[in-house]
Amino acid sequence: MARPLWSGTLSFGLVSIPIGVHTAVRDLGPHFHLLRAKDRSRIKYQKVAEADREPVALEDLVRGYEYEKGRYVVLTPDDFSRAALDNDRAIDVIDFVKAEEIDDRYFDKPYYLTPGPGGAKAYALLREAIRKADRVGVAKFVMRDKQHLAAIEAIGDALVLTTMRFREELVPERALDFPAAKGVRDKEVRLAEQLVHSLEGPWDPEKYTNEYRANLMAVIEAKRKHARPKLKAGEERESADVVDLMQRLRRSLGKSAGARPKKSARRATHRKRTKSKARPHRTRRAA
Repeated sequence: MARPLWSGTLSFGLVSIPIGVHTAVRDLGPHFHLLRAKDRSRIKYQKVAEADREPVALEDLVRGYEYEKGRYVVLTPDDFSRAALDNDRAIDVIDFVKAEEIDDRYFDKPYYLTPGPGGAKAYALLREAIRKADRVGVAKFVMRDKQHLAAIEAIGDALVLTTMRFREELVPERALDFPAAKGVRDKEVRLAEQLVHSLEGPWDPEKYTNEYRANLMAVIEAKRKHARPKLKAGEERESADVVDLMQRLRRSLGKSAGARPKKSARRATHRKRTKSKARPHRTRRAA
């Protein structure tokens, strides 16, 4: 098993479970290096002091907060530890809430929780309790000198922890201008609703692929072999000359109707798929 990037305990009530935290997402790239064009020499970066442009060694770096232009308060590792309050490597569950009550904007990055030595039974107990109660645990913990808010869910056989944003980190809606609904006609809404229903279907993550990444990898492989890449073509777009909104909606409906099975057939397929393959309960998000 991969080594956890963080380990500690998961606590709810008087129960503590030894756990490890593992990333639940992966970066598939591709990743690039910056090169000098004339000889393909790698470009390297150095940390240099602004005052004299001299390179600075890692052990000479400190972190400072600029409270006014050019003036800093320097913080030590002990300062960060003191600010973390309960830096005891514990994930403390504060509440259990309904998943649908949490705004999706709060969610950030998912991680898998795995049980540590002797924690398997308690882990499975908490997982099944959360599943039966249909709740999400809301917790706090400190990782990498930073306190995180987190959601803990039962998904399949795993407990999944998703780091969350605190309320003050969200940009309030009033900071931006959004259009009112008064200028939208009922007929337009009905037609747009028909378009939404014509595109209905079950959530299937296998359906959504990264064509750009596939094309980019094809270009890289072709250039390596001095060949012509075989690229996947993009979808044809409707002409941008169509100005009338109703006309656009009708064209969209015609296009989607020709490309999709009838609604009754799609529902039958969905029922069949749901019976044949149980999927994890996801009330909050479609992602």
